[in-house]
Amino acid sequence: MSLQAVTPPLAWEGKPYHPISLDYRQRFGGKVVKIPVSIADTCPNREGLRGMQTCIFCDEHGSFAYAESQGLDLERQVAEHRAKVASRFNADKFLIYFQAYTTTFTALGKLREGMELACRLDDVVGMVVGTRPDCLSEAVLRTWREMHQRKWVGVEIGVQSFDDDQLLWMRRGHTGAQAIRGIERVAKEAQVDVGVHLIFGWPTETDKQLIETARLCNSLPISNVKLHNLHVLKGTPLADLYASGEFRPVDLDEYSHRVGIFLDHLDPRIAVHRLAALSSRWDELIAPDWVRHKMKSWQGVIDRVNDGGHFQGRCFNPHVEPNVGPQVNPQIEQDEIEITT
Repeated sequence: MSLQAVTPPLAWEGKPYHPISLDYRQRFGGKVVKIPVSIADTCPNREGLRGMQTCIFCDEHGSFAYAESQGLDLERQVAEHRAKVASRFNADKFLIYFQAYTTTFTALGKLREGMELACRLDDVVGMVVGTRPDCLSEAVLRTWREMHQRKWVGVEIGVQSFDDDQLLWMRRGHTGAQAIRGIERVAKEAQVDVGVHLIFGWPTETDKQLIETARLCNSLPISNVKLHNLHVLKGTPLADLYASGEFRPVDLDEYSHRVGIFLDHLDPRIAVHRLAALSSRWDELIAPDWVRHKMKSWQGVIDRVNDGGHFQGRCFNPHVEPNVGPQVNPQIEQDEIEITT
């Protein structure tokens, strides 16, 4: 069959990608919405443990959706945020999403308490933990494995890129090989659902790199990806580079092209959370302006991806997919941060 004859599956409801909402409905029997919460207030970079101060793009809130509620006890956060998302999305099933900073960098006892709360709530069908690939201790992996026996657990790993030059430029403090090793450890040792976060829009990014990233994702034990566009927020190192003219974010057309290239080569079995980031705090956003409006930016990317003839899996062939990506020597990848109770 020629590529021109291939079309996205009808099950994707007209989208050019495999939406995570479809997987959630199949798994949980209905619409499911995340409740973002925060139990952490720092990360290894902010503590100087990686020789960095902070990632180049991260704001003071650690990428938390509801910054105004940081510091509240977890039960109150869940109650307040559940009411917001239930009304907005007309949902009655939820996932508690431990989102801000690096959740596994906090005390394990605090994380376990939060997961125990999720297990007690009848309308919470599972929990999602956001973390870094180099903040994975045996105790954390064991806790996730145990909790997964009681209620579904998903782990989203902030990889952002597998390219070492890009990782160094954004001050991530970990390598592409460490990211691969972290993903494999979570899948094998914790035996939970694994996803990765990726950011597009780096100054040196090429179509070839996007294709290699998609193929690497295809080879890893992940079930989902979340895409972000690199945007500039006040108070970040990236804001200084923007002010000096050393960085300019890509426009909507260029970003959509990069998303399309990535989707073309991504295994259609991998679910996609979203195609672009949203800056919900307009007072913090410096550039680009198009990320202010969620539906406008989302539809803008969708329209441009469709216009370019892109869709997930268009160029994916499971019979000829090459084995790509850096090789990891497990004997030298031993710098994961241990978490104390």
